[in-house]
Amino acid sequence: MAGNDVARIDKVVTSGTFSLDGETFDVDNNVWVVGDDHQVIVIDAAHDAGAIVTAIGDRQVVALVLTHAHDDHISAAGAVQSATGAPAWLHPDDRMLWDALYPAPPQHDLVDGTTLTVGDIELTALHTPGHSPGSSCLYAPSLGAVFSGDTLFDGGPGATGRSYSDRPTIEVSVRERLFSLPPDTVVHTGHGTDTTIAVESARSW
Repeated sequence: MAGNDVARIDKVVTSGTFSLDGETFDVDNNVWVVGDDHQVIVIDAAHDAGAIVTAIGDRQVVALVLTHAHDDHISAAGAVQSATGAPAWLHPDDRMLWDALYPAPPQHDLVDGTTLTVGDIELTALHTPGHSPGSSCLYAPSLGAVFSGDTLFDGGPGATGRSYSDRPTIEVSVRERLFSLPPDTVVHTGHGTDTTIAVESARSW
């Protein structure tokens, strides 16, 4: 990073709804703004574009990354893109969910192993299907953090009782892709509170 820039993670909690399979629920979402004083990556654009843009401030948005395409996680993506000019990244296996909300495709495919850099922070995409086919996490070793979307929460794997989801698949994703990370890795989730790999790998579910 330039000068004395310090890496930081800003959390924005936004409120709205999640709709799938003919049902709608009220939800609070975590939006993560990761970077330094000059550049950021926004992880998930949920509900309130104004709040997200305020958290960004005058910093350049290098990328808008969607951990998956359930409507609560992408509902503000179009407005955030319009405000910032940032390209959107999404795993192609979630395109059917994205296409239900937006007529134009995201700019980039977030495939397994994709690396994004903001300042001195490198984030690597880990494809972790189960909650949805394209669900992905972003691992930032230099921050000792993984941004898990709805794949892993404080309490275990994300929900799998709806269309396009599968419990055995998410269990494999969590055990093989996330529990292999260092135990002290902080898990920044799509909803609710942070946890760690050590805490979650010790649970029985």
